[in-house]
Formats: sequence, structure tokens, C-alpha cells
Amino acid sequence: MSKESIQEVVQKSLEDYFNDLGEQKASNVYDMVVLTVEKPILEVVMTRADGNQSHAAQMLGINRNTLRKKLQEHGLL
Repeated sequence: MSKESIQEVVQKSLEDYFNDLGEQKASNVYDMVVLTVEKPILEVVMTRADGNQSHAAQMLGINRNTLRKKLQEHGLL
């Protein structure tokens, strides 16, 4: 899947979300999206890295300590 395909899926999902809201007011959309996609990203990358946090952090382009914190936040440790 290309970067553009991922963007298209996110865009379509957000459009559906706003359509489903109808007249209700949206709030905290950014946090909702980040929390929704962050856990599967971490799960897939950790699997690809065979559980190696240093390798996973490098793949993600983040610090290993940041990765560890995010893994803990999502109950993946």
C-alpha cells in the first residue's frame, strides 16, 4: 500500500466520521485519529522488528524511550 493509499483511507474514514456525526459538533479529532492509528502501527512494526525495540524505534524514526512509552500507553508491554 502506498503512502497515497493510506492517506486516502484516512481521508475517507474522516469523511465518514463527519457524515455520521450529522449535526453533532466534532471535538478532539486529532487525538482520536492519532490514538486510533498509533496502536496498530506499533503492533505491526514490533512484529516486523521481531520484538526488538531498538530496531522498531529505528523503523519508526523515533527514540527508543519514546517507543517504550507509547508501547506502555497502549498496553503492548
